[in-house]
Amino acid sequence: MSDKVFRLNVGYQQYAWGKIGSNSSVARFAAHSDPSLKINENEPYAELWMGTHPKVPSYKYGTKETLNQIISNDPVKMLGKDIINQYQSKDEIPFLFKVLSIEKVLSIQAHPDKKLAKILRAQDPENYPDDNHKPEMAIAVTDFEGFCGFKPLREIATTLENVPEFRTLVGEECSKEFIQFAKANVTLGSEDDKLNRKLLQKVFSKVMNASDETIMSAAKPLVERAEKSPKDFPFEDLPELILRLHAQFPNDVGLFCGCLMLNHCHLKSGEAIFLKAKDPHAYINGDIIECMAASDNVVRAGFTPKFKDVKNLVEMLTYDADSVDDQKMKPVAYTKSSGDGVSLLYNPPIDEFSIVSTTFEDKVGTRKFSGVDGPSIIITTKGNGYIIGDGAKIKAEPGFVFFVAPNIEVELQAEDTSFVTYRAIAEPK
Repeated sequence: MSDKVFRLNVGYQQYAWGKIGSNSSVARFAAHSDPSLKINENEPYAELWMGTHPKVPSYKYGTKETLNQIISNDPVKMLGKDIINQYQSKDEIPFLFKVLSIEKVLSIQAHPDKKLAKILRAQDPENYPDDNHKPEMAIAVTDFEGFCGFKPLREIATTLENVPEFRTLVGEECSKEFIQFAKANVTLGSEDDKLNRKLLQKVFSKVMNASDETIMSAAKPLVERAEKSPKDFPFEDLPELILRLHAQFPNDVGLFCGCLMLNHCHLKSGEAIFLKAKDPHAYINGDIIECMAASDNVVRAGFTPKFKDVKNLVEMLTYDADSVDDQKMKPVAYTKSSGDGVSLLYNPPIDEFSIVSTTFEDKVGTRKFSGVDGPSIIITTKGNGYIIGDGAKIKAEPGFVFFVAPNIEVELQAEDTSFVTYRAIAEPK
């Protein structure tokens, strides 16, 4: 029995937006991993958490010992000296690994960078529980739909020109200014780029600071237009999207700041998107693998009954405006592996994590992985196989989760061609 490669018991979260009962991958994974768990077919199961975050810690399988406790007993063995030095922690992994099953739209939100996180934590520890940033990456397991960043500015201008309810909410003067002066294809950091960001912030602020009564009076005719005159909208996906999200959150500000201002993103299985700090986003539907810096800080805007922090949100955003394709992550072959199957690396431009997916679609076999210089967590999402390393051979089935200490060579041995794993890795700079 290895003390460097072992199975974990992990926890789950039940939020209202989660998929219901056995329709949720989170519920199925949790119940398959822990047969004592009986799925309630009337309740939502939203998130599976894997890691050392104190809100939902992971445990060594079959024990009451948290992964934090195990790491703190021998930090160098479990994290590596370089990870300890880089993150100044002797009991925490620098990432939080999740599975999400999404039935209803999540709140439109953004996450602070490290500097702002420290300020928010000091000012409001109840709503901002830690002082870390939270860049995150999502990999689609099923077809996925979400909002990701602001639309290109000319698309927003076209919507202002064609959707009178949006123009009314923003105001005639602000709308005219945006339509006239917002420019496409500007150089990053140029005066035109700076002006674009100011104009976008002004429009967003007008929407977010509108009173509930004003939003209600604009949302009702917007929904009616989507229902009765869908051809009035300049983009064909908008009417259906507005009606669907209105059914979930009637007359909500999210119909404007989300549907009309943010990119409507679709991912196929295996496609990924990276969301840096201070970028607005929201997940709408689907199942994803998600990884982020170890934080639970969220600054919310719309589609939520929870605390909204409009002032900080409007002030903090970068106001980048890019197409969906510009935000997609392009996986590459993972060169620290060999053998049967295919391993792909999703490597976002941050230090805390990368993710490796491994599939065996062509044939049953074994794939070998060199040791890495930091800790990692592996989850099986489909099929059956084994995790082999440090003298241990452990059964791997859907929902089974494993910890691997630094510098340990491991093998994935597939029993069938549907065997799929995702591995989150923390490596030092």
